[in-house]
Amino acid sequence: MGNKADPLSAPRDDELEQIRTQLHALIGDQIKKANPDASLTVLGAGRDDVEPGRNFLSVLDQGGWSVPNWPVEYGGRGVAPSEVALISRALFDFEQPDLYPFLVSLHVVGPALIEYASTEQKARWLPAIRSGKEIWCQLFSEPGAGSDLANVSTRAVRDGDGWLVTGQKVWTSRAHYSRWGLLLARTDADVTKHAGITAFAVDMAAKGVDVRSLVQMNGDAHFSEVFLDEVFVPDVDRIAEPGQGWAIARSALAHERGAISATNTGMGIPIDRLTDLAKTSGPVRRDAAMSVYLESEVARLTARRARSGSSDLGPTGSAAKLRGSAVFKHTANCGLGILGMASIASEDKTDTEPDQEDEPSVSEDWGTLFLTSPSISIRGGTDEIQRNIVGERGLGLPPEPRVDRDKSFRDQV
Repeated sequence: MGNKADPLSAPRDDELEQIRTQLHALIGDQIKKANPDASLTVLGAGRDDVEPGRNFLSVLDQGGWSVPNWPVEYGGRGVAPSEVALISRALFDFEQPDLYPFLVSLHVVGPALIEYASTEQKARWLPAIRSGKEIWCQLFSEPGAGSDLANVSTRAVRDGDGWLVTGQKVWTSRAHYSRWGLLLARTDADVTKHAGITAFAVDMAAKGVDVRSLVQMNGDAHFSEVFLDEVFVPDVDRIAEPGQGWAIARSALAHERGAISATNTGMGIPIDRLTDLAKTSGPVRRDAAMSVYLESEVARLTARRARSGSSDLGPTGSAAKLRGSAVFKHTANCGLGILGMASIASEDKTDTEPDQEDEPSVSEDWGTLFLTSPSISIRGGTDEIQRNIVGERGLGLPPEPRVDRDKSFRDQV
């Protein structure tokens, strides 16, 4: 076995306390301590207020705490993923707003820009991303390009010192208040479909951009259709060379798959919420909660091992997303089981003052979590796609047969 240290057995408590000490010294006077009884929010469900998140990130931006995994030269702390996890845990000492609206900006677009954008573009976009000043969305999926993302048909045609973009995107999170969109568009239909894609940054306020919200079953309208009608995009907002869009998309998606675990979603630590709820229930429900707790711990420890030993974000991120999606759904199901009939009851708020903001009840919190949880297996790439990535790139299994690999995009449509 040798003397190689097991990353799971390495002491972490001292490191966590050091991080806590630094954070309390920096932001202790600016941000309230966490309230364990505060209502939870789930991936932004039920609200659209982004200002608390902006204020929180602007404070954390001091010293690179908002994006600790980013390189120091781009405003981060340049720390390893294992330390990022400790920083996330230490931040639960404080009252955190829901940062899900900033997830794409901080953990998907930001890392992709660091890898592929020009020096001028990084200087222009990264500071506003890490401070929360500007929110980005992904303009990736289309009605005919979901799981097969390389099938995008939105086209970008060269026009003087820029490009004219026409097409439709769908399932775009937070497009209605995003400042920029990371767009995949087809610039060459005479090469294979993966080779003819280019990435752009689109001003979401530009002429020709039409955002239409889609209502979800939990009542939110955070997903959108985005129609692009000859939208002019300056060439200075093209990211990398024409035809490199697929490489940028793969980089962004790999980061996205592990992003939820790196971002506060308003829930605190979900499994802690569940175990607190289970304390008042009977032995059968407590046993069910303990099973979910063990599943959560397995996912956490497996993620730590993966962070310490793999540089390939593809299969590692896909495996983490699969486990995280399962734990999220099992947590929601178990919570509703503990609440029983109370989980489908609504409180009468007819006596609430008109100017008084209603705080959701515990049952409403868990009901929202339950209605949101199925989407976790879809957003950021379906479970089926994640299993393909793990099988093919992680386990070395034969890839699925593809008859379109050597054909130009034009020959396929």
